[in-house]
Amino acid sequence: MNKLAAIFLLSSSLAAVLFAQPKVVSIEGHRGARGHLPENTIASFIKAIELGADTIELDVVISKDKKVVVSHEPWFSYFISTAPDGEKITRENEKKHNIFLMNYADVKKYDVGIRGNSLFPDQQPQKAYKPLLSDVFVALDRYTRSKRRPLVKYNIEIKSSESQDGTFHPAPAEFASLVMAEVVKYKMTTRSKLQSFDVRPLQEIRKRWPRVRIALLVGNMDGIAKSVERLGFDPDTYSPHFSLVDQITVEFCRERKIKLVPWTVNEIADLEKMKRFPIDGIITDYPDHAVKIFR
Repeated sequence: MNKLAAIFLLSSSLAAVLFAQPKVVSIEGHRGARGHLPENTIASFIKAIELGADTIELDVVISKDKKVVVSHEPWFSYFISTAPDGEKITRENEKKHNIFLMNYADVKKYDVGIRGNSLFPDQQPQKAYKPLLSDVFVALDRYTRSKRRPLVKYNIEIKSSESQDGTFHPAPAEFASLVMAEVVKYKMTTRSKLQSFDVRPLQEIRKRWPRVRIALLVGNMDGIAKSVERLGFDPDTYSPHFSLVDQITVEFCRERKIKLVPWTVNEIADLEKMKRFPIDGIITDYPDHAVKIFR
């Protein structure tokens, strides 16, 4: 190698180090910006975007008339819900308010925001209802376009379990079909990933819509190898509780080219801890906290 070539290579290497861009970590607003506004509502999703989230994490359930409803539980949680007659939902009767047994017109009559949430003392109470997934797609595209912001991405969680099949939600094949029908109809396939703790709907989606991105949610202590084996294929994203992130998890994801997105990280100290790992995204109730650490 001549002297000129050596100088060129050295200069190129230094430039690569000096001007290398830091890894962009996706900030996912958990149920929107739950720390600030009522969860899984259009107002909360818009707030998350305003605070810097590039992805909206939300949950979906199914109503009696086969509508895809944005809700964390398939019933009205006693933490946040008020019945149409003004009575507060109680812990003892919350599961009687089963969304799977209601038409969406009746679901919309409940309020899920005026009481606030005792777990989030800074949350601003306001009137709110559970929207349809389709309404969210339309409202957020309208908002981002009006503000000339980048179109937001979606992380859609299918809330299901084998013990609740036929009682609080349809069987996995039908559940996956109903959700994917909305994703396809609104042309959100490239902007969405589908996630669940339940491997069954994820398996259905991979079989029938193989190009749709899949995220495996994990809260168990089994470890990443067993969790992925249970799924039956490598997901696009592995999403464990943040306390489960360790070097073994990182190395497994690197080797398999799986993205790593821990949930739900709210405290500054925990966000700082996650920053030490080469994660691809972070799910948080406080997108503004994540922006401070990762941006």
